[in-house]
Amino acid sequence: MNRTPHHHPLRLRRSVLSVPAINAKALAKSATLDCDVVLFDLEDSVLPEKKAEARAALISHFATLDRVPGREYVIRINPLDGPDGVLDLEAVLDCMPDAVVLPKVSEPQDVLTVADWLSEAGADDDRDFGPRLWAMIETAAGLLNLSAIAETGRTEGGRLDCLVVGLNDLRKQTGIADIPGRPYLTPLLLQVIVAARAFGLDVVDAVFNDFTDTSGLEAECRQGRQMGFDGKMLIHPAQIDVANAAYGVTEAETAEALAIVAAFAAPENAGKAVVTIAGRMVEKLHADQASRLLAKVDLINERKRTA
Repeated sequence: MNRTPHHHPLRLRRSVLSVPAINAKALAKSATLDCDVVLFDLEDSVLPEKKAEARAALISHFATLDRVPGREYVIRINPLDGPDGVLDLEAVLDCMPDAVVLPKVSEPQDVLTVADWLSEAGADDDRDFGPRLWAMIETAAGLLNLSAIAETGRTEGGRLDCLVVGLNDLRKQTGIADIPGRPYLTPLLLQVIVAARAFGLDVVDAVFNDFTDTSGLEAECRQGRQMGFDGKMLIHPAQIDVANAAYGVTEAETAEALAIVAAFAAPENAGKAVVTIAGRMVEKLHADQASRLLAKVDLINERKRTA
């Protein structure tokens, strides 16, 4: 594979709802929910003796799935070093999701192996098969190898375009305490964000385990947004609205972005790298950020029209 920069288009990933593939009611309900991403889980939420049944249920669900424009449908598989990983990938071929979520990614080869497998499977089937890959960072080794893992997003054929933090497994392995505000985890979370941005990837924050604690979820979503995450993993439909709001765009943010874009578009500012708006110096990089934010607003509004 060649190391080549790839552009990842803007996508809404404010709310990523995990749905157990074994739960028929949850599968059916997922089609009615306003999350940006539905993550169909074949891993932690499915008992070993139920894996085959879950794969069959997921294939059946995708066969009749009426996909909502702008929403992503992704599948989390089991690790390839176990008995179910390859069987899950074979099910992926039947489902054609937007992405495959790889659990417990600890080194770049974990990503590249699946990317190669998918490419070879697509070639064998003589069809254009192109799901992206999401890598879950939830082990100490994954944190140590963050840069190399994220760099696969710039590898031709590497498919990676999103990192997802998994704190439950990481806490279990490291012994880091689960404390509100995540003071001991914050440095690690920032490492994941920096690695993702260095290689043009999206990055999604970990689940908040207590779906009855709305104020706690709101606080953690605010923290994640301020850190730079694109969205949050969710475990219950009751968490969707909070995540969508926290990782959305406010009217004030929209108004500010419009003002910045308009200022740089004004004839008197043509060719300028810096302008002044309400006594504040604004650089071209701020205009680029404003344009991206307005593009996100357009995606959100489009989702509302098609929901």
